[in-house]
Amino acid sequence: MKKYFYSHIVETSSISLTLSEIDMTNEERAHLSKLAESHLHHAILNTVLSELSEDDKKIFLTHLSEDDHDKIWALLKEKISDIEGKIKNAGEMLKKELHKDIEDSKKE
Repeated sequence: MKKYFYSHIVETSSISLTLSEIDMTNEERAHLSKLAESHLHHAILNTVLSELSEDDKKIFLTHLSEDDHDKIWALLKEKISDIEGKIKNAGEMLKKELHKDIEDSKKE
């Protein structure tokens, strides 16, 4: 998994472990892992962007495109109260949904 600015807050290894329990090819497993990672990334970006003003969104996206984690965190901590908690919550909610979907697919 790529290291994102929130990687120290949201772990994704449990999704990979759960996917490894399903009978599928390595290519299929890798594809599903990438989809889960992408879905998680978009959910977290949505959480962050929904808390920022239009001007701050532009600054955030610039820092994101430059992959400058220090500037991202400086901005987020200045502009959004408890941003780490909000990111963690968004990640945990989505991971719970993904785990449920994976478990449901095992029953089929």
